[in-house]
Amino acid sequence: METTQVTLAVRGETSPGEVIAVVGSCEALGNWSHQKAVTLHPDGNDGNLWTTTITAPKGVVSKYRYFKGFFLESKSAGGPCQVIVNMWETHHQPRMMSPTASHQNIDDGQFGIHNGVNCVDSGWLTCQTEIRLRLHHSKVSPVSITKKKFKKSRFRIKLTLEGVEEEGDEEEDDLSPSAWHKMPTTLEISMISANGYKSRHSQPECGYALEPSQWTEYSIHTMDPDNLELTFEFFEEDLSEHVVQGDVHPGHVGTACLLSSSFVESGKDNGVVTLPIMGRNSRQTIGKVRVDYLVIRPIQGLQCDMSASFTKYWKKRSALDVGHRGAGSTHAAKHHRVRENTIASFKSAAKHGAAYVEFDVHLSKDAVPIVYHDLTCCISTKKKNDKTSLELIEVPVKDLTFDQLQLLKLAHATAMKGHDDKDLLDDEDEIDEHQPFPSLSQIFQAIPEHVGFNIELKWICQMKDGSWDGNLSSYFNMNTFLDIVLSCVLQKGGKRRIVFSCFDPDICTMVRQKQNKYPILFLTQGISDRYPELMDIRCQTTQIAISFAQSENILGISGHTEELLKNLSYIGDAQSKGLVVFSWGDDNNDHENRRKLREQGIDGLIYDSICEDQAEQPNIFQVEEQHSLQEVITEETLKSSTCSCYSIPCSMAPCVASKARAGSAESDSGLSSS
Repeated sequence: METTQVTLAVRGETSPGEVIAVVGSCEALGNWSHQKAVTLHPDGNDGNLWTTTITAPKGVVSKYRYFKGFFLESKSAGGPCQVIVNMWETHHQPRMMSPTASHQNIDDGQFGIHNGVNCVDSGWLTCQTEIRLRLHHSKVSPVSITKKKFKKSRFRIKLTLEGVEEEGDEEEDDLSPSAWHKMPTTLEISMISANGYKSRHSQPECGYALEPSQWTEYSIHTMDPDNLELTFEFFEEDLSEHVVQGDVHPGHVGTACLLSSSFVESGKDNGVVTLPIMGRNSRQTIGKVRVDYLVIRPIQGLQCDMSASFTKYWKKRSALDVGHRGAGSTHAAKHHRVRENTIASFKSAAKHGAAYVEFDVHLSKDAVPIVYHDLTCCISTKKKNDKTSLELIEVPVKDLTFDQLQLLKLAHATAMKGHDDKDLLDDEDEIDEHQPFPSLSQIFQAIPEHVGFNIELKWICQMKDGSWDGNLSSYFNMNTFLDIVLSCVLQKGGKRRIVFSCFDPDICTMVRQKQNKYPILFLTQGISDRYPELMDIRCQTTQIAISFAQSENILGISGHTEELLKNLSYIGDAQSKGLVVFSWGDDNNDHENRRKLREQGIDGLIYDSICEDQAEQPNIFQVEEQHSLQEVITEETLKSSTCSCYSIPCSMAPCVASKARAGSAESDSGLSSS
């Protein structure tokens, strides 16, 4: 293939040690791999002008993006360098070049601005780790003071950090400067409440006071997650007392120290530690502080590419119809009896025009992602010499292997409370597509790609009264759970529109940080008369859910219709803040309620009755694709076409399917979550 020299230039400010790099669709630009990206070099006279020259295929269209980041030495000799993406261009349509001259100069203007639109996003975890430390009043006040002298004091708290020196550090001082080319460990603080948020900023000199209605979170990005000393400094808010003259930090009364190595020793990536607060001028404790922690690690064994990102992309339309558990919950009254969360149920919803199907994913005991709603299932045992009565035993799904789940005769957990065990007696002859517990891989293979997936990541929730979902107080390791599910989706997603969702805010945060492609919605029940209040204050109202979604820069929220109908203004409020809003709940099965929500401009409606309320028809994405195809069909093509139907929507099902398959032109996203 004939090649040409292309000099790329872009302008942008960088922090110390940070560089601008370019990655793209051809081999010379790394085939969208951040590890193979090409670094640009600052101009000697203008440090904000960055340039590089590459050898690109001549006359061939190559797509590319710029990013800012750190290029670090490999952990192993001769291995690929470690690349940290701090900020990258995420335009739906990337930059393009098709060089024809023997040498071509391309001035791309300002970093992040393409075709007059500024579109950048923060990076994801490629090789670094993020530690989150949180102080909050979800259960009780995180700070408990025992020293009488400070019983009535209000404190401001500041977190400081430093690396722990190890034996042999002195010997490394003689290494070449390049060996110290490391990403600096960074520390930022975020605060959210129902009234708003302040995300990722540096702390004031004496920190912040804690508020009962506020969630305070410290974020540490580091390449050395197991070797940090994290110290909470406590200052009296009323500086008129206990001030030491000439003190650099007036009112400083004590410290509480946490070693990050304790997370590894515990074997858990999330949990709670209680630390003693040591008095400043004595060895006595003055109290204790309860610290909630979360460790977010990069996905193991998979590298995200940089070809596209939909984490914050959404094309505004009328409300999308989302089939709840496919064709609807089989345990909801008055809905037809195609078993929920089965291939048959998803296909039924797809035939009736569902833009997306919603389903829950968790892991079997042998770590296979499976589709099932509840955390537990009821398995039956027949009594000896009794052919009719059954004994039901409730078992956590996570305690059964995938093969065991395929063999089960099961019932919904509600069968324990009554006589709803009809499924157990009737399902002997069910065909494969009606069987429960399909694997996520099977769903990807069986359901047409034009049907989007709203994948709810199943996780345990703690109630305000201290009880746990499914009576499960322990579950999988969060990083391991997400690595398995995300790897499956990233490998099998293809061009399908995919949106994740979860009731657990930490899962939402981790999905955002561990991958760069798919968006997530924070599921919230808000204030409800139907469900018990949750422990986590981020889950307790729709307003604080909105603040959380903004602070974590996720796509949006999926609100509970029960609360949205009482506060319809929440929809417009969230959307005015750049968030997408879905809704879920039994109230969505009422046509009048859906009409009200549509009038408010809601983005997606998750409901059961999609197969009863809509005739068989193409979904909105198929209709849009037909429109775009119709625009490019010439008169000659119309005359010679074997299909006489060009009305939208087409009433001929084979025509719809063939056109959907034929569409090579990118629709609104090709891969979009929209």
